[in-house]
Amino acid sequence: MDFPIQDLMNEDACYQFLLDLFHPAGLRCPRCHAAEGFYTHRYFREPVLDYRCPQCGRVFNAWTGTILQGTHWRPSQIVLILRGFAQGTPTAQLARELACSRRHLLDLRHRMQDLAWAGLDRTPLTDSYVEADEAYQNAGEKGVPHEDPEDPPRRRANKVRGHGTMANDRPPIIGVVGRESGEARLDVAENADQKTLNTFVVKNTKRGAVVNTDEWSGYDRLPRHGRGRVSVCHTPGKREWARDDDGDGVREVHNNTMEGLWTGVRNFLRPFRGVNKWYLKQYVAMCEWAYNVREATSDFLRALLGIKVVTNFGP
Repeated sequence: MDFPIQDLMNEDACYQFLLDLFHPAGLRCPRCHAAEGFYTHRYFREPVLDYRCPQCGRVFNAWTGTILQGTHWRPSQIVLILRGFAQGTPTAQLARELACSRRHLLDLRHRMQDLAWAGLDRTPLTDSYVEADEAYQNAGEKGVPHEDPEDPPRRRANKVRGHGTMANDRPPIIGVVGRESGEARLDVAENADQKTLNTFVVKNTKRGAVVNTDEWSGYDRLPRHGRGRVSVCHTPGKREWARDDDGDGVREVHNNTMEGLWTGVRNFLRPFRGVNKWYLKQYVAMCEWAYNVREATSDFLRALLGIKVVTNFGP
């Protein structure tokens, strides 16, 4: 059920919220970086005012030079769009609730999610014990016309046997999660072969870390790269989910944290009723942000908006 809430929000409060995100050090002229003396040039979109800089004459507003430059959305709409993107609200539903174009909103979502992907923390996990696993997500070319009869659209519920690949519309999502830090690193790969898995795990863990995996042979060479490896066997014949190797009564060998994370990823993706495989990494990036920060922090929102350098140019 949709619940239109566009008229229920305070425009001034939303504008101040966005202003603090984009310009935490205060609004400055984007050309000469002057910080004061501005006078109002236009009022017609209040509270988003157009200012003229007394030093260089540049006309600008709070959105100039940002991903929102040129937008006609009200501050309340922008805040609700950010909220919807962060919570994984489907684009069609969000467009109906805000009475705006679905096509334009989807384009903005892809641009913002791409910025969120670029802003992910890619430093190696510092944990001594981590878990690694891969999952396969059905993802075709949603939204892309298939005019060639030799290239029909993929049927729903792709059930191709074996490990999925980007080519057969079941791209693998690979991930590691630290047991001490509780942080995850996720990525979408072309395939889940040994080279890909080893490269990803080594890049995102520290030397000497013990990696908990399942029985997949793709992780067999981790010890050659300075990582320990312990595994459980999920095959039908054994069905081993956790094991106590040191006899202390705690079954420490498992990758159940990663299995639970995949449940969260699938729950996040399910309302979209299919995601184009070429944009899948963006949606997975949003899942990684949600897992690592738990709430929409200023750092997350600035990453989503592409704010890398704030308007603080010194005295």
